[in-house]
Amino acid sequence: MTDFAKRQAGVRERAGVDAVLLVPGANLRYFTGLEFGLSERPILAFLDAEGLALVLPELEVPQLEAHPEGSPRVFSWSDEAGYAGAFRAALTQLGLTDRTVGIDSMTMRAGEYLALLEAAPGLQVRRAEGDLMAIRARKEPGELDAIHEAVALSERALRRLLPELRAGQSEQEIAARLSDLLKAEGSEGDAFAPLVQSGPNSALPHGGPSARPLGAGEPLLIDFGGRKGGYPADITRTVFLGNPQSELARIFEVVSEANRAAVAAVGPGVAMQEIDRAARRVITAAGYGEAFIHRTGHGLGLEVHESVPQLAEGVTTPLEPGMVMTIEPGIYLPGVGGVRLEDDVVVSETGAEVLTRLPHRLPAGQ
Repeated sequence: MTDFAKRQAGVRERAGVDAVLLVPGANLRYFTGLEFGLSERPILAFLDAEGLALVLPELEVPQLEAHPEGSPRVFSWSDEAGYAGAFRAALTQLGLTDRTVGIDSMTMRAGEYLALLEAAPGLQVRRAEGDLMAIRARKEPGELDAIHEAVALSERALRRLLPELRAGQSEQEIAARLSDLLKAEGSEGDAFAPLVQSGPNSALPHGGPSARPLGAGEPLLIDFGGRKGGYPADITRTVFLGNPQSELARIFEVVSEANRAAVAAVGPGVAMQEIDRAARRVITAAGYGEAFIHRTGHGLGLEVHESVPQLAEGVTTPLEPGMVMTIEPGIYLPGVGGVRLEDDVVVSETGAEVLTRLPHRLPAGQ
């Protein structure tokens, strides 16, 4: 069972504050086990020395009966009364009106932030998202198991999709079919809306599916993932329906080599930028350096994109065992097409474990 109290104590100590405040989202789930939707009714969790306290609408209070850590302190509010009084009561009774609290400034909305300052003008607020993500970056065994399962079911879905591909199918049709196959393989839903891009569209790193039909010999870039136990996979494969044109065939091999070079560079204590450099050296040496227009990878956990680790130039933070990341070099030629090959990788005690098992080169259609 997850030790949420330990997680909460760890983040307060690391951030060096009297309390850490969270709004609904991945951080709230990770540090408390609670899941609420982010809506016009503010919900705020306080992690202080006594544990967990919550400001929340009274209609959400029944959900706390199933809370894994017992009964948190509750400051509820009604639609009639509004939330301002509950914010003041919480800050006063928790003794925080003139103390220092940490927030995730990337997810807390201006409404919650201003309500805090209006309720306690003497409150000192410090950014704590870096501390939150540093703790979440080192995955516990249960988290790694969930990511393993998400990757495995995602790969099964793609293997089922590829033989079905035919010229004339639209990107939207292919994306919809992939979502159906993910569910059939046991996914809790798409980790994100699948990116399916054919022909010249594959040169758009984050292009969405369109009505464009797939043509013979064209690249088809598929970036997708399922979800299990709340944890996602994030996988990209570029396939060809028939024989690709010579330059696209060449850049496929370059990207595959860059991916392998980056994976080989992964290990505990290695500066994150070194993974990016390993991939970029291969692509630059092949003459396509300017066509590799994004970082080599990002963290993967409760969220598909997590800020730690960050595989990019200038990030000298060392990798640590248990960190999970994507490695996804790409080459994009506007008007022609692009290739990206993305694998999910965990830092082991001695190097890297590649969670994805699909080969880079995959047959498509018949």
